Amino acid sequence: MISDIGYGVNAVAYLLLLLLLFTVRKSGLAKHLLVLATMATMVWSLSFVTEIFGTVSGHHLIMADTLKQMIWLLFIAGCLQDDFSTLWDVLRRPATLAILTPPAIALLLPALVVIPANWLFLALTVLSLEVLILLEVMYRQAGENQWAYKPLVLYLGAMHLFEFVMYANATMVNNVELVYVISRGYIYLLMMPLLIVAIRRIKHWGVDIFISREVVLHSSLLLVAGIYLLVMALAGYVVNFIGGGWSSTIQTILIVLSLVLLITVVLSNSFRTRIKVFITKHFFANQFDYRVEWVKLTKALSSAPEDKASVFHSALQGVLGAINYETGSLVKCAGKDLETVACIGMDKLLPEEAHILRQLSPFCLKTTWLVDIEEYASKPFEYDGLQLDRGALKECRFQLVLPLLNREKIWGFALLKTKDSEKLSLNWEVRDYLNAVTEQVGTYLYHHEAANAVAENAQFAAFNRMSAFVLHDLKNVLAQIDLILCNAEQHKDNPEFIEDTFETLHYTKARMDKMLRQLTEKKVEEPGAFSAQMLSVLITKLIESRCQTLLPQPTIQIHSEASVVVDPEKFANVMYHLISNAQQATDDDGYVRVQLQTDEANQRQIVQIEDNGCGMDATFIEQRLFKPFDTTKGNAGMGIGAYDAKNYMQSVGGKLSVESEVGKGSCFTLVFPLD
Repeated sequence: MISDIGYGVNAVAYLLLLLLLFTVRKSGLAKHLLVLATMATMVWSLSFVTEIFGTVSGHHLIMADTLKQMIWLLFIAGCLQDDFSTLWDVLRRPATLAILTPPAIALLLPALVVIPANWLFLALTVLSLEVLILLEVMYRQAGENQWAYKPLVLYLGAMHLFEFVMYANATMVNNVELVYVISRGYIYLLMMPLLIVAIRRIKHWGVDIFISREVVLHSSLLLVAGIYLLVMALAGYVVNFIGGGWSSTIQTILIVLSLVLLITVVLSNSFRTRIKVFITKHFFANQFDYRVEWVKLTKALSSAPEDKASVFHSALQGVLGAINYETGSLVKCAGKDLETVACIGMDKLLPEEAHILRQLSPFCLKTTWLVDIEEYASKPFEYDGLQLDRGALKECRFQLVLPLLNREKIWGFALLKTKDSEKLSLNWEVRDYLNAVTEQVGTYLYHHEAANAVAENAQFAAFNRMSAFVLHDLKNVLAQIDLILCNAEQHKDNPEFIEDTFETLHYTKARMDKMLRQLTEKKVEEPGAFSAQMLSVLITKLIESRCQTLLPQPTIQIHSEASVVVDPEKFANVMYHLISNAQQATDDDGYVRVQLQTDEANQRQIVQIEDNGCGMDATFIEQRLFKPFDTTKGNAGMGIGAYDAKNYMQSVGGKLSVESEVGKGSCFTLVFPLD
C-alpha cells in the first residue's frame, strides 16, 4: 500500500505536468521531448501500482527502468546542442547514437539471449552512470545559462544517483532491496518541482507553462506541512526507539504540539503572504509588459507642454495610463497646504481628503509605500503604524494614494480611482511597478520645476542687463529731485503743505538711492531687518503715506491681531503693490478693504485685501498672475509685483492665495505664521 500511494501520486503529478505542457501553444523540439519524457515517467510510475497491474516482477522492473532511462537519455541528447529543429536532426548525430546505444542493447539483448539478473542490474548501473556523466557535460557547456540549467541537473542527478546506488547494491547482492523500490515514487514526486523550475528558467526552449498562483500556494503549504509532520514523526520514532516509561507520553505531547504549531503557521497571514510573494517572484511571468509600459509612460511625459498646467496634466495622464485607471488628480504640497494642480474626471480636493493626505504624509515619507484606501479601511494591520481619521476616510473619492518624492521630501500625491470591476490589487509586483512609475514621474516634475527656475533666473539676468540702460535716467531723475528740494525751500507759501512735501521727497530720494545701489551691485533686493511687528501699524502708515493719490481710498478693519516677525520695508512694498493694484482695478466709487484677523487654532495671522473691481478669470490666475515679466499694463509695469509678493510669502513660511470673479472683484489672502 505504501508503494502504491507513492507511485500513484507521482503518476498523477506527472499527468498534471503533461496537461500543462499541452497548454503551451508554441511548438518545438524541446516541448516534444519534454512531453515524451513526462509521459514515459507517468506510465512508468503507473505500471508499479500493484492494485492496478498486480505484483511487479523482476523482468518488469528492469524493462520499465531501461525504457525510461533511454527516453531521458534522448532528452539529454537534445539538450546538449541547440542548433537543430527536428527529432531527426537529433537522432542522426553520432553523439546521439553513442548515447542511445547502451540502453538499446540493454533493452533488446534480453529478448534474444538469456542474461543473468546481476548482469542486467549492472547494465542499469551503467545507464545511471551515463546519465550522471552527460549531466556534468551539459552543465559545463551551459556557460552563462548554468543558473537556468541547475534545477534540471539537480532533478535528473538526484533521481539517477538514487538509481545508481539501488542497482549497484542489487549487482552485489543479486537482488533489488524492497525499500529502494518502495521509496522511488516519493523521491520522484519530491524532485518534480525542480523540473518545473527548470522549464520556466530555460527561456530558449520556448516552453512557458502557467500554474495558478493560488494552486501553487496551497500545494506549497501542503508540502511544508508534509515535511514538518515527517520531521515530527521521525522525532517521535526516535523517542519510541530509545524507549522508557515516558516514551508514549512524550510521543503524545509531540503530536499535539506539532499539530497546534502547524495550524498556527498555516493560518498565519504573514507566513502565507511571504510564501505567496516568493512563489510569484520565482515561478510566474510578470503581470506587466514592462518594455511596452515604459515606452507608453515615456511618450506621455515627453509630449512638449506649453505651460505648467500641461506639465502637471501630462504627469497625471502618465500615472493613470500606467495602470489603465480613468480618473485622478495631482496634488502638490506647499508647506502645510495642499494644492490641486491637475484633475482628470475628479473635482478639486475636499477638506476631508486634504486632512487624510496630511495624516498620510509622515507615513509615506518614512516608508515610501503606496496606500490603498479601501484596503486600509478593511485591513489596517497591513499598514503598521498608520493611523487615519475613520470619519474623513469615508469621504475620500480616491482609491490609491501614490506619494511623489523629491529630494527625500513629499512633493505631492497622485490620487487615482477607477471602476470597481477594474481595480488593481496592490500585490508586490504592482507596488514595485508603481514605485518605478512614481519615481519616473517625480523626476520629470522635479526637472520641469528646475528648468522653470533656470528660465526665471535667466529672465532676472536679462533684467539686470536692462538696468544698466535705465541707470542713467534714474540718476537724472535723482538730480532733478535734489534740485526741487533745494529750490522748494525758498518758496514756502503754505508751511504745512510744504513740510509734508519735503517729507515725501526725502522718502523718495532715500528709496531711489537704494534702487541705485541695488542696480549698481546687481542685486534685486537687499536683505532686510526682521522684527516683531503689529501689521495694522505698518498698513495704516502705508495707506496714509503712499496710497492717497488714487481712488478709492483703502480702509482697514481689525477684527483680531497678533504680532508677526517680518521685514517692515519688504512687507510694506508687498502690501503697496497689492493695494495699488486693487485701486487701479476698481472704479472710483468702489471700495478697497484691508481686513486683519487671527486664526488661533492654526496659529496664523490672516490679512485680506478685498475689492469690487473688474476681477480676473481662473485661467489668468492659474497661468499669468504669478508669472514673472507678464503684465497687462503695457510699458507701465514690469510684471514682477505679484510674483515677488508670492515669493516673499513663501520665504517667511506663509502663503498668498487669491479668489476672484470677473466683474465682481478680487480678494488676496496673505497668511503669516505666528511661530
